[in-house]
Amino acid sequence: MTATKRTAPLADLAHVPWPEIKDSTGSAAAIPFLLATLARGDTDSADSALRQLRRRICQFGFVVEEATAATVPFLWELVRLPEVTCRADILRLLKSIADARQWETTAVAYPKLLHHPDNYVAWERAARHAVRAQRDVLRQLLAEPDTEIQRATTELAAALTDRPQG
Repeated sequence: MTATKRTAPLADLAHVPWPEIKDSTGSAAAIPFLLATLARGDTDSADSALRQLRRRICQFGFVVEEATAATVPFLWELVRLPEVTCRADILRLLKSIADARQWETTAVAYPKLLHHPDNYVAWERAARHAVRAQRDVLRQLLAEPDTEIQRATTELAAALTDRPQG
């Protein structure tokens, strides 16, 4: 009998050049540690790591950074793991990222922002795209018995519905 080999959580973290990309603090080099803490941490450690991660990739709940899009696939990976203690909060973070339009809205009034060396608008669009790319996971999460996860999943699904941009 052959056992099915399960890939370790966050196995692809090393494939991202974290020190070379930016989060709200500068280098995004700490993000792998925070994600790993979410994956294996107790509730208090995971909650603390998620607060720090939120400040780094979606500051104030609406300002995304260069590292945001690279982080999103790992958030989706974590939200699928039943042992992760803060999955509903991760879903809320994904919703904040999906809703983020700070830079895009500002660029309408200040088009020069589109030519800034740090391409904030592109970062924001890439982050939203990364959230949308794995929205097929929502159906699985809606079937979870945990009502908090169901509620957070429903809110994220609503944010991902196609709506007129304006």
